[in-house]
Amino acid sequence: MASDSLAKCLEKLKSDGASELLQNSFSRLYSSLSESSPGLIQEQDIKPVRELADIENLKDCSNTGREALKKTVVLKLNGGLGTSMGLDRAKSLLPVKDGLCFLEIIAKQILTLRADSGCQVPLVLMNSFRTEQDSLEMIAQVEGFNSEKSNVRLSFLQNRIPKISSKTFGPVSSPENSELEWCPPGHGDLYTALLETGLLEDLRGKDFRYLFVSNADNLGASLDLNLLGYFVESGSDFMMEVADRTESDKKGGHLAYASDSGKLILREVAQCANEDISNFQNIQKHKYFNTNSLWIDLEAFAAKAEEHSGVFPLPVIRNSKHVDPADKSTEKVVQLETAMGSAIEVFDKAIAIRVPRSRFLPVKKTNDLLVIQSDIFHLDGSHNMVRNSSCRQLPVVALDEEFFKTVDNFQLRFPKGVPSMISCQSLEVQGDITFGADVICQGHVALSNVQGNPSFIPDGSTLGSDFKAYTKV
Repeated sequence: MASDSLAKCLEKLKSDGASELLQNSFSRLYSSLSESSPGLIQEQDIKPVRELADIENLKDCSNTGREALKKTVVLKLNGGLGTSMGLDRAKSLLPVKDGLCFLEIIAKQILTLRADSGCQVPLVLMNSFRTEQDSLEMIAQVEGFNSEKSNVRLSFLQNRIPKISSKTFGPVSSPENSELEWCPPGHGDLYTALLETGLLEDLRGKDFRYLFVSNADNLGASLDLNLLGYFVESGSDFMMEVADRTESDKKGGHLAYASDSGKLILREVAQCANEDISNFQNIQKHKYFNTNSLWIDLEAFAAKAEEHSGVFPLPVIRNSKHVDPADKSTEKVVQLETAMGSAIEVFDKAIAIRVPRSRFLPVKKTNDLLVIQSDIFHLDGSHNMVRNSSCRQLPVVALDEEFFKTVDNFQLRFPKGVPSMISCQSLEVQGDITFGADVICQGHVALSNVQGNPSFIPDGSTLGSDFKAYTKV
């Protein structure tokens, strides 16, 4: 039955135009279904990472980075739709700062880098089928940005694979919406997509050696010459940027050493046994998390690809979902994924480096969007995100998901802009509350409206621990 179900999945892939490499990669992922606990990393099999090289305490390697820039490519993962925030197109098209969306800011960062260095540094987007057209149209509108100057294609597509029925282990069927039959195989698909699209071969043929990869929704992850220089001087073939874990990061993946090999590995929560959760979430024991910003030596990547016949042996993550994620009454399915950061255990000379929190500014929820849009951050002359020196620590924000989860609802309740957050340590909002203009949050602010009727914060209000919202009449 298993072989018959796999054959049906492969036939579906072939009909979708999948390459032989993708079919082989999928077959490897599928084989994990026969395992009772695929990809689990037991606490007893790892050791904590106590100390790492810290980019803030190392010698300046910017000159080396400047020399290596002509051989460097910037790649942004741009396949996300932002559905968790109610979006139906690329999240990177969401206006996030000064009226500019993520992609506009990224393009302007690249333009500044080109002007300052004299190098036509390529920007490449790994898009999904649903983000490709809109994203390219947006980039084309950025004044002065010409992807042809770098002589490297601007985008390539990540793959899609069948969702697998939890009952039959064959490809799931959704006649009403065939798009729901497919899912991305995680951002670990980066390696397969680079190979099968011919982009790796193209880059190497044009003498590019280094690849900087990061998420499009993380505006802190701009190309840093010091980090590039350190990567080059280290002689490593793969470098992961990690940051200190805080309480808000304890559910995310962490770095560790494999007890048997001594290699650095990445453990995601989906790879953690239930009995190990307390250790997984212990941020004093497991101190560093993956920011998903990676530096890759393309020569070493090509060698590893040849060694493994193009199918990178990344740990498989098995996720249980529904055919329609928004409808729990639909059939249960299995989605097979890999994480690109887990390649740290595949490369021979992989390292990790601690970076400041300022290089990790993702927008996953409207809580994050509020902080980024506030006066805590501004764009400097190079269009890099800079934190206001008066803000010592980012505030913890918790907005009521019933009223603030989607971007539309968020904007409806901040019609005149988000409040000043420089002096805010935490902001918790419960209930339906709309904010006026020029509001200031100070210290710990907790607002609650449980009366049922909408409440509002008047223009010019200063919010502290004793502030009460006004109920509309």
